[in-house]
Amino acid sequence: MTNDTHAIVMIVDDTPNNLAVLSDTLSEAGYRVLVATDGLSALEQIAYLKPDIILLDVIMPGIDGFETCKRLKADPTTAAIPVIFMTARSELEDLLHGFDQGAVDYVVKPIRPPEVLVRVETQLKQVKNMQRAENALNNNPYATLAFNKSGYITWLPTAGHRWLEAFLQSPSEALNVGALLPAPIIDWVKRQLAIPDHQEQSAFESIRNGVHFSAKFTVCINTDEYLLLLEKHSGEWDLDSVKASLGLTFREAEILMWISRGKTNKEVGLILDTSPRTVNKHLEHIFEKLGVVTRAAAVSIAMQRTSNLR
Repeated sequence: MTNDTHAIVMIVDDTPNNLAVLSDTLSEAGYRVLVATDGLSALEQIAYLKPDIILLDVIMPGIDGFETCKRLKADPTTAAIPVIFMTARSELEDLLHGFDQGAVDYVVKPIRPPEVLVRVETQLKQVKNMQRAENALNNNPYATLAFNKSGYITWLPTAGHRWLEAFLQSPSEALNVGALLPAPIIDWVKRQLAIPDHQEQSAFESIRNGVHFSAKFTVCINTDEYLLLLEKHSGEWDLDSVKASLGLTFREAEILMWISRGKTNKEVGLILDTSPRTVNKHLEHIFEKLGVVTRAAAVSIAMQRTSNLR
């Protein structure tokens, strides 16, 4: 097995023979290798150079592997590094304790190099897929985060963190996984959860210092979490400019503005005090005037033609 990603693997073990075997195996597979013989020296090294994954012995002098892992996971700068424990202990209680501290996998001693390579490669692939997903989320018009039934944040990508800071109108180091959502959002979530299943939920809406914030949420599959989809728009559309530029009526410009913000026909109808049927009829006229057949295409043309659109 070879690896051309040049990923950095740290081995933390106080047994020289284990360090030698694993270091040679991983180096031959194409990985860059860091070594440490105890938890404290590992943490010191990581402060200067962060590995992509850590192979961590459980029983070591000084702080053991469980405590080392706990400290890694408590630090936001190292919390995402996957940790694979190496131990001669195979009792269920020890395994569960390791996972409680944040480990992603276990290797039971005596070490079998081919097994270690497979487990390392599997975890690095998962990390890469997660990074791809977060990069996609952090580079589109929307932001997102996950929270549990109590309102505590369970997943917070960079874009979601930026949205919350903008909503609160101040930077906050307390906005991390485990923190409570802002009170207005929690109150809105509670109201939505109280709505019967057959009724449609309403979106969260708030305007602060001229910036329009909105949010919707959905239940995550097979978990007790919820996914929050977030948007913010700086400034309002110049509806007169949109009207003149695209040859629309003022009401059609209004509807196009709200459609660009992800509103459904029903939501637009509620905002503009009209029926969803009337909104749909206006949309048909907008599509005809712009020569398009979808909402996305209509919004795209508006964005291209109107310099005052934000």
